[in-house]
Amino acid sequence: MSRFVKKILDFLMATVFLLLLTPLLACLTLAVWLSMGTPVVFRDVRSGYKGRPFTLVKFRTMNSLRDGHGQLLPDEQRLTNIGRLLRRFSLDEIPQLWNVCSGDMSLVGPRPLFVRYLERYTPEQARRFEVKPGITGWAQVNGRNALSWEDRFRMDVWYVDHWSLSLDARIIFTTILKVLRGEGISQSGHATMPEFLGSPQRNGQHEENVCVRS
Repeated sequence: MSRFVKKILDFLMATVFLLLLTPLLACLTLAVWLSMGTPVVFRDVRSGYKGRPFTLVKFRTMNSLRDGHGQLLPDEQRLTNIGRLLRRFSLDEIPQLWNVCSGDMSLVGPRPLFVRYLERYTPEQARRFEVKPGITGWAQVNGRNALSWEDRFRMDVWYVDHWSLSLDARIIFTTILKVLRGEGISQSGHATMPEFLGSPQRNGQHEENVCVRS
């Protein structure tokens, strides 16, 4: 019953937030368009509930500059001034409210990561797929991108095991405070989060991927 209530609350709250934030969304759309042109929204396929892929949407924060060989420049060089501002206050995440309304995401849950990471999780880390991914989560209010991957996944699994509506409310409230302070945006030495290459215990074994794919 609690999970059904969570699903209803996700839809209702995401809809209300979208309506209330319509003026801000319009301003951010204009700002991104003036600074980077089109497309204004970045779309990327991520792993969702049970590892199933879905298309995540967010505001663009990087340009498409490439080197002489046609390769994209490093994130640090492509992150624009408006992009840094959007990331500092997590404004680039607002379009993901559409993902919540569509049922692909929840307001609270482990952050959705790249599909290419699926083969790199340990069975324990892959338990993060037992719930829908979220716009914010337990790891986000306890270090965000400043955490190591191992610590981040441990917190994701802790959330899966201890989930409750009251915990979600606590995470949402703490997220607001964290966003206003701009804490934990990136890991030291990186513009965003470094590539997850797999945990040492996963790299040293030959285990089958436990994620369910559609």
